[in-house]
Amino acid sequence: MLILAIDLGTTGNRAIVFDHETRIVASSYREFRQLFPRPGWVEHDPAEIWESTRAVITEAVSRVDAKQIATVGVTNQRETVVCWDPKTGRPLHNAIVWQDRRTADRCAELKREGLAEDIRHRTGLVCDPYFSATKMEWLLHNVPAARQGILGTIDSWIIWKLTGGRVHATDVSNASRTMLFNLHQRAWDASLLKLFGVPRDMLPETRPSCGSFGALDPDLFGFSAEIGGVVGDQQGAMFAQGCHGPGIIKNTYGTGLFLMVNTGERPRESRHLLSTIAWEIGGRTEYALEGSVFVGGAAIQWLRDQLQIVATSSETEALAASLSSNDGVYFVPALTGLGAPYWDAAARGTIIGLTRATSRAHLARATLEAIAYQTRDMVDTMCAELGAPLRKLQVDGGACANNFLMQFQADLLGVPVERPVVIETTALGAAGLAGLHAGAWSGPSDFLAHRRIERVFEPAIPAASRDALYAKWKEAVARARGWAA
Repeated sequence: MLILAIDLGTTGNRAIVFDHETRIVASSYREFRQLFPRPGWVEHDPAEIWESTRAVITEAVSRVDAKQIATVGVTNQRETVVCWDPKTGRPLHNAIVWQDRRTADRCAELKREGLAEDIRHRTGLVCDPYFSATKMEWLLHNVPAARQGILGTIDSWIIWKLTGGRVHATDVSNASRTMLFNLHQRAWDASLLKLFGVPRDMLPETRPSCGSFGALDPDLFGFSAEIGGVVGDQQGAMFAQGCHGPGIIKNTYGTGLFLMVNTGERPRESRHLLSTIAWEIGGRTEYALEGSVFVGGAAIQWLRDQLQIVATSSETEALAASLSSNDGVYFVPALTGLGAPYWDAAARGTIIGLTRATSRAHLARATLEAIAYQTRDMVDTMCAELGAPLRKLQVDGGACANNFLMQFQADLLGVPVERPVVIETTALGAAGLAGLHAGAWSGPSDFLAHRRIERVFEPAIPAASRDALYAKWKEAVARARGWAA
């Protein structure tokens, strides 16, 4: 039995075929364009995302016996919004990406009107342009054709395309990221739909994370299999990392940074972190507490694509390691504002401590260190709210392959950092949920029996040194905050 996982990321799409032992037997990856029509605006072309998805599926499946693929799992970049014509399948506007800040003024208005606390209570989310509701509202107000379309996050767009337009659905983990979904009722919230002017019939049906989402249209790839699992990317990583009970904390180093802990069968309110649905399996819903940072690995991509000081992301490891210290250079990558625990849409990217001796190695090191500092921001906040210290950090995502970053993360936190063999855990989590539905594993513990650890990074600097480094980071963050206010 083989399982196809489709990972719809922020900078590219990936298709991975896993076997029963969760080994990767085939994979394909393709980046797509990042569109920046105005400062603070981030868009994707939905048609390009679909073509990329078709291409990676075709390539990955060509390397295996497609008849052995029993089921398909889908995971995705969550809050990004697509609007399309259900008759023609044509996108009616570019996708508005989760990083987009165009609705920051609208969120500030909602806060001034005293609505933020009610939104938080209903959805578990802070009132921030990160989430889908104000993006959908913007589309409906600014794109005349949008009123004749249907709306969804990237998962629902691709499910609709994969099933030949037969299924318009999302799972509860993705729905819980829209700021339109009531955590307590586990349904679209009528008062929030009214507040943002989003008609219920434009939204997808919500379904359990482990269950049927229709079958692939056989005309697309020459074979068909049921889509048996759909989950938000960070919840998928959490599932694959074994966070199936309270207390186990994972951090995903992707485009952004996402720290999550399972909080059981009840949502837990927080003032600085997000309460969200982890997944629904067999009628049982589990919740999570999450810290979300907007720019993690994307900062490395910025060095590569915008500044062009490295040709490949992997170059940053050797550059950073070539220095014995950061020489006082700090980079706060608030390129789309700051997420948890600050939630400052007006913050902007700041590089501080430059001298004539500063080199590209310093910028590379400052970028990697910033990823670790932002993770500590979230860890300290989460541990304070949980009332328990961090014992170890389980990591995944593309940037965790960087050994300098992982060692610095362990040094900065003062705890072991555990890296699994399969770091593409978002895809593995989707495969796990789909495989459970298809009967590949008897339950989550059976699935987790195949998890393997590749390396553990142990802290290697004194507590005084880590605290001094972190104190300077906090000073740098203070300089970056409120810049665009």
